[in-house]
Amino acid sequence: MNADITRYIEHADQWKTEMEQMRTILLECGLEEEYKWKQPCYSYQGKNVAIIAKFKNYCAISFFKGVFLSDEEKVLEAPGENSRTVRMIKFKDPERNQLNKDLIKRYIFEAIEVEKAGLKVDAPKEEQLVYPEELLAKMEADSKFKQAFENLTPGRKRAYIMFFDQAKQSKTKTDRIHKFEKRILMGKGMNDCICGLSKRMPGCDGSHKQLDT
Repeated sequence: MNADITRYIEHADQWKTEMEQMRTILLECGLEEEYKWKQPCYSYQGKNVAIIAKFKNYCAISFFKGVFLSDEEKVLEAPGENSRTVRMIKFKDPERNQLNKDLIKRYIFEAIEVEKAGLKVDAPKEEQLVYPEELLAKMEADSKFKQAFENLTPGRKRAYIMFFDQAKQSKTKTDRIHKFEKRILMGKGMNDCICGLSKRMPGCDGSHKQLDT
């Protein structure tokens, strides 16, 4: 058993019982465990299958290719609306910490079969992003800003454009662009950490609030 994972669970401020149970179940299914991305990760013949994830309101077994699982019990959830492949079994009630071992094993074994079959999700086709007029005006007026925005990943650009374009008034769109200008010049996405304190890089986990205390 991986010593880093043992410490990870022992030092957790919540969900210890659930994570111990998940770890036991994953190991009983013949998976190898490693400490990756500061999380317990489980693999089959070198291929990542699942991660134990903990958050404030729940903990979970997160399947890397969960989208391929049949999910007959309807227990899988996407971690976010833009998640294409990852699916989770979430555990939200600390008062009911005895997990359904047989159910979880069925999902794990199916996830292993997905890896054996070599299933892969096709890469999405590059979509044509439509820039709002206010963003085009800013880019035309500021070449440094234009270069920084164009250098963002497609996902980061898409998120900004969607947020800017949600505003109905042109002034509001311009204000939003101005508000996020510093982030864009830093090459950061809307939800990326800019203070350097986040424990879930590159995303922000709220650690910046320490700077206000």
